[in-house]
Amino acid sequence: MFLSGFIKAVKKTIRDTQLNRETGNGVSKKALIIIFSVSVSLLLIEYVGKYPGHHLMKDIASALGWDSFHDFLVKYMDDSPNYKLYKLAYWVSIIFISYFIIPVIIIKVGFREKLKDYGLQWGSFLKDSWIYLVMLAIMFPLVHFASGTESFQLRYPFYTPAADESLWPNFWVWQMLYFVQFFALEFFFRGFIVHGLKKEIGFYAVFIMTIPYCMIHFGKPMGETFAAIFAGIALGTMSLKSRSIALGVFLHYSVAITMDFAALWKEGFFG
Repeated sequence: MFLSGFIKAVKKTIRDTQLNRETGNGVSKKALIIIFSVSVSLLLIEYVGKYPGHHLMKDIASALGWDSFHDFLVKYMDDSPNYKLYKLAYWVSIIFISYFIIPVIIIKVGFREKLKDYGLQWGSFLKDSWIYLVMLAIMFPLVHFASGTESFQLRYPFYTPAADESLWPNFWVWQMLYFVQFFALEFFFRGFIVHGLKKEIGFYAVFIMTIPYCMIHFGKPMGETFAAIFAGIALGTMSLKSRSIALGVFLHYSVAITMDFAALWKEGFFG
């Protein structure tokens, strides 16, 4: 059962943490590297990834003489009729670099460890898939309720089709990018941070991860930001138990696409 397995996982990680303290190892270099790299990744997303972060990239390209790259940014992010989609694609690319590429380099080159030890495996995904269905059933009515609020409708979806625009291709291209974003996000928070720190601080790694995870929701509707605390703990616990980020990826994206369609429906997009 999930509960008994969860209790065993918590007890084991607490024992490992106590043993680490008793041997006098203290905080390892690995933990410090993870904490520092998390700070750097979040900084990159905030100041380079978010709009108007591409203007900073244009300035850097001009200073370095990368005229072709500068012109590329101007063409697709300033002058293109699809600039909304391209700006979101730029944001996702910075997120993928910060949340996935940087941690992977650290894990493989710095730590010389396997990615599967950081949740990049199926683990007990199939066995625990019922948890996904239960949590999804809980989230659906909450999303329906939230979609009626003004703050929700102003925020979602990130890509809103024009009144005379079909969902294909831009909206569905965005959804594919959105999925990539959630994959990278889950790997970063529930994989890199949680599994990277669990040998140091055990189950408390879930709570440490929840702090920056809650903070990246600042600026979103208050209810969503508050819910991120509980979601972070739940998804972190799921990752620890299943040894996989898969449940978190699919749950997170399923809720997100439901939010997008709920927002479009409330806006009258479907007639």
